[in-house]
Amino acid sequence: MVAAVSVLALAVGVFGAAGCRPGEAKVIKIGVLGPMEFIQGRHHWFGATLAMEEINAAGGVKVGDETYQIELVKVDTNELLSVDDAATACERAITVDGAQFLVGAIRTEAALAMQEVAMDHQTIFLVCGASHTQLSDKVAEDYERYKYWFRVTPINVNYLVKDSLILLNYVAGIVREELGIAKPKCAIVIEQAVAGDPLAEAANAIIPTMGMEVVGTWRPSTTATDLTAELTAIRNSGAHIIYTYFSGPAGVPYARQWGELQIPAVSVGINVEAQAMGFIEATDGFGDYECTLNTLAPGLEITEKTVPFYDKFVDRFGEYPTYNAGTYDAVWILKEAIERAGALDSDSVVAELEKTDYRGASGRIVFDESHDVTWGPGFVTAIGTQWQDGELRCVWPYEWQPVEGIDPITYPGTVRYQIPPWVLEQWGGQ
Repeated sequence: MVAAVSVLALAVGVFGAAGCRPGEAKVIKIGVLGPMEFIQGRHHWFGATLAMEEINAAGGVKVGDETYQIELVKVDTNELLSVDDAATACERAITVDGAQFLVGAIRTEAALAMQEVAMDHQTIFLVCGASHTQLSDKVAEDYERYKYWFRVTPINVNYLVKDSLILLNYVAGIVREELGIAKPKCAIVIEQAVAGDPLAEAANAIIPTMGMEVVGTWRPSTTATDLTAELTAIRNSGAHIIYTYFSGPAGVPYARQWGELQIPAVSVGINVEAQAMGFIEATDGFGDYECTLNTLAPGLEITEKTVPFYDKFVDRFGEYPTYNAGTYDAVWILKEAIERAGALDSDSVVAELEKTDYRGASGRIVFDESHDVTWGPGFVTAIGTQWQDGELRCVWPYEWQPVEGIDPITYPGTVRYQIPPWVLEQWGGQ
């Protein structure tokens, strides 16, 4: 079932709605789109909620001579299970619940459908979860229709590929060093999602050029609950490394069975579920040593806003924020663009969003010509995290020098990657 619920921050002690009575606060309605029964949607909601509360407590949004409070519309898109549900929920958020702006979305297939709905209504839509370049390509191909779309997080799939392969190469270097294997064998495991297609193609083309041998590619369902067959085949392949992509719930049974079966290969790539605080419990304790591309980690300082946001999120919600909580930065970016525009009409706000240069919790956010978040040192890059002794730790960038002439990058709070002990034992590592 698709549901929508409006919430206004209680901390400011005001009520409001479009067409409010004299003396009541005027409101700006922001629809938060996500699969609310899953961690991805919950974190969309949590991130936006923190931003709403901070903005409202600080006096709201100044639009010309008027002041508005932010009101959130909680929109359960059910997008991990149904694209049609997502499109319907987006339409309802705009036409029934009165959402003036949209943030969120996780699954590319659904985000594409919701993008069309939002563009039909010329409603600004800041994506905080879907990575495929099909979304941003539309801005370049038909600017007048798609100019209302922006991506705040994650970096697009091309850069996710780039970062995940950089992380893979870093881990492969440690495998070579500690296991004495000059040319590691690599298994590729990528869920059956649209965003995974270019990743699978790129991985098969690029990994052999990185001094590794690809032993096979496995494409489990996005909702798989048993990956024994895939993992058994990987064991039999003699792989030393498993390169992964899981954006949804299948990442939990994968990691649980990888650890429980003690598959003698390190696991590194993208596993969104492994970004969550409850990951070790969800995997029955077998998720230790799982390594994933991530956005934030405990104690990690990317900008001056990283630690305060992270700690506040954990204190409030009892969970580690995943990248989907980038709705926090999205709502703040939207607030500042509205204030610069001095208006609420979409065209005026788009013009100011295009000028965004915002230091957020995950880095410096600047949009390119296709309204995609800019990748690179000094802007936004992903990080690599690994579960070590039940704790989530940042392991990359670790002495990373992406180009000559700059100092190697190691964010404060980063530690060295660890090879699982059963992998060391299998391959005679020290």
